[in-house]
Amino acid sequence: MVTDKLDGLYREHLQVMMRRADRVLGECGFDALVVHAGSAPTQFLDDQDYPYKVNPHFKAWVPITDNARSILVYRPGSKPKVLFHQPDDFWHKPAPIPQGAWTREVELLALPQPSEASAHWVKLGRTAFIGPPGEFDAAEAGAVNPAQLLNLLHFDRAIKTPYELECLRRASHLAAHGHSAARAAFDAGESEFTTNMRYLEACQAREEDLPYHNIVAYNENAATLHYQHLDRVKPRLLRSFLIDAGAQYRGYASDITRTYAADVGVFSDLVAAVDAVQQDLCQEIVVGRDFREVHLTAHRQLGDLLHRIKLIDVGGQDALELGLTNVFFPHGIGHLLGLQVHDVGGIMGNSAGAERQRPEGHPYLRLTRMLEPGVVVTVEPGIYFIDTLLARAKSDARRAHIDWALVETLHPFGGVRIEDDVATSAAGPENLTRNAFAACAS
Repeated sequence: MVTDKLDGLYREHLQVMMRRADRVLGECGFDALVVHAGSAPTQFLDDQDYPYKVNPHFKAWVPITDNARSILVYRPGSKPKVLFHQPDDFWHKPAPIPQGAWTREVELLALPQPSEASAHWVKLGRTAFIGPPGEFDAAEAGAVNPAQLLNLLHFDRAIKTPYELECLRRASHLAAHGHSAARAAFDAGESEFTTNMRYLEACQAREEDLPYHNIVAYNENAATLHYQHLDRVKPRLLRSFLIDAGAQYRGYASDITRTYAADVGVFSDLVAAVDAVQQDLCQEIVVGRDFREVHLTAHRQLGDLLHRIKLIDVGGQDALELGLTNVFFPHGIGHLLGLQVHDVGGIMGNSAGAERQRPEGHPYLRLTRMLEPGVVVTVEPGIYFIDTLLARAKSDARRAHIDWALVETLHPFGGVRIEDDVATSAAGPENLTRNAFAACAS
């Protein structure tokens, strides 16, 4: 029998989760913890549910991502108990009780009726509840999602266990296969819709299995940062392709972006230049680095790039100070990654929840913390030609520093973004994304 190394890593991960919970419950004055997996909300005036997304606090304990209304119960000193929702239902097929090796580490019980769940914690003492408030009885409302407890858990969650890091690596490998298939579809001249379908097929996933809706953007559509449509008709002229798409493994996400030019020329040169900047920035993901400084370095380097191609007439530092880089790079350089794509705790200065301020003039940065061992972040510089931001720059003093003729040349391509997932380690940055692409190509 082949044993997946995740079996041992999960056992160690669960011990970390229990130690963290013991400490946090003690600090907050609770005797036990109940974590609800959540359920899918029902559509208005209908009996159909929206796609279900599991509570990330639940899947941090157990790799159950697709069984709504399940509940985890934990009391310090005891084995975690998983109440696995398994109703008597002839409209839908109930999920089978999991059989994986990880199940030996928990007490796994079938839960036919959610109303029976409270019997498992009613005698445990003062209990903290985590999950959607509507899932708990009114009598429990005072202890649902207590702020102090959540702050402590969220601050800790930035530091990934070896199990979590391995899940994140495998999520990157899944996404790399999808990206390769999408690139092939673009090269074959397929539509955005068909390219997205090729991605899903390569990942063997449905859209609801992904950590976020894929961004599959051709030409000018790449200038919309969270472009949400999928054109079913191929454009008359294919110029560029930006794909921002991830995958999940045991509930852990990858988040990867690539940009391609249809032909060699000024835009393909820009893609290569942004890629070089991005790889330099990945080398800054080291223990002890202030992520705010990584963000500002990105602006300086992108400003220098814009100056080299003569899109602006000042260097990177001046471009940063004048707000020129914000015209072309309006978002943050990255964010925490893990159980959620934009994982929690990114701007926490400490475990009490105090905010660590973003640099002035950079309101969209999602991560301001010092980097510690075991942190996983995205690194995603970009240069875009966004109509609203260009219009604002045309109306103020920045207008004089921009070559508007070159803007018009590049505008039909939409924009460039290159994004990798990178982990801090004692040996230096571990680029989960580049490693996954290399393995996929071999």
